[in-house]
Amino acid sequence: MTGPSVLIIYTGGTIGMLRDPRSGVMRPMDLERLEEQVPELQSMGVRLDSVSFETPLDSSDIGPNDWLRIATMIGAHYARYDGFVVLHGSDTMAYTASALSFLLEGLGKPVVLTGSQLPIGSIRTDARENLITAVEIAAAHDDQGRPLVPEVAVYFEYRLYRGNRTVKVHAERFQAFRSPNWPELAEAGVHIRYDRAAILPHRDRPFKVHEKLDTGVGVLRLFPGIRSEWMDAMLGTERLEALVMTSFGSGNGPTDPQFLDALRRARARGISIINVTQCDGGRVEQGRYATSAAFNDLGVVPGADLTVEAALTKCMFLLGQGHRDEALSEGMRNPVAGELTLA
Repeated sequence: MTGPSVLIIYTGGTIGMLRDPRSGVMRPMDLERLEEQVPELQSMGVRLDSVSFETPLDSSDIGPNDWLRIATMIGAHYARYDGFVVLHGSDTMAYTASALSFLLEGLGKPVVLTGSQLPIGSIRTDARENLITAVEIAAAHDDQGRPLVPEVAVYFEYRLYRGNRTVKVHAERFQAFRSPNWPELAEAGVHIRYDRAAILPHRDRPFKVHEKLDTGVGVLRLFPGIRSEWMDAMLGTERLEALVMTSFGSGNGPTDPQFLDALRRARARGISIINVTQCDGGRVEQGRYATSAAFNDLGVVPGADLTVEAALTKCMFLLGQGHRDEALSEGMRNPVAGELTLA
């Protein structure tokens, strides 16, 4: 078949499950029979191939080693395909999309993650539309023959989002994702309407797959009444090198001296602390209020409008590249793949 080519990578998740008509048990779909389940794919004019994890995983079980495996699979097939669709469970999709955006340096082709809330064999499933449109986006080119979306993205329920700007916001609705701090890259209706200004420009640096992540990162959600001894227990964890601290509002936290002393002890041990808001949208403006001024004095890194998912995976990525202390702080402040907006 001539025309664009797309590789489908199946990692697991609801989208690839079928119910056995005799036993009623859910089992992974045979990707070789994918076009039988979604016959519309046959009329798209796209050459489709597929690869799969040996054992499909629920997204709750997918972690850093699996992110590296997906990145390596894309790298191994990069020259042969115009785009890639990653079938993935929705629960941790935003983490995987964020990690891939950092691991795939110089990416010049679409990598579209999608999944579904209902299995592909269900009557009311959202899987077919999500898959069909994800393939169409992965194969789409402009008038100059260049991919329309040369970045890692998430497609779900008629909307395309930048992967490292995406958060899952609902456990049941088909519209399960949002991009609170960046415009949608595209909206699918009768036509797919792309927002060219929101999509990353084509990058001219060589494509490279990074092969290392450092998981010495934790996440601490602030809450009223947080106790310093709990913080000391977490911040004293062996091999902890960086902490993503989710704060109130625009980056605020308690002014209680014991709370601040716990952070001070962590900083003295060389732990980097990145401050991101636990709000759905908005950005950290550290020092705007007295309740965050002390963070500046402690050397806490303001995370701007990073999502928790992007902050965590970016920390793992930078640590994996050997960045520590000031180099890590500098790396977290500057965008790598459109994950944050500079003030």
